[in-house]
Amino acid sequence: MRDYEMVFIARPAVEGEALQALIERLHDVINAGGEVLETDVWGKRELAYPIEKEREGMYFLIRARMDPNHVSEVERTIRYTDQIIRHLIVRVPE
Repeated sequence: MRDYEMVFIARPAVEGEALQALIERLHDVINAGGEVLETDVWGKRELAYPIEKEREGMYFLIRARMDPNHVSEVERTIRYTDQIIRHLIVRVPE
């Protein structure tokens, strides 16, 4: 098991209960092959350049410990989630 940090940018319309539902969905996928250590919602911020015609996005960070083979499953789920416009997953150095 390795530690990972995942930063997501969701569409700005995703707020409140919709944001919580999205985070819970990601937690469920991560917990299937690991565990969520921390979730930090950074809030709505202006993007440096438009992404899919959006000028703002809801940023949030999830720190998790999971099997390296499970990362591809998490990425596949993210790709098919229309609410997320960008993501980055990096392994935390030991």
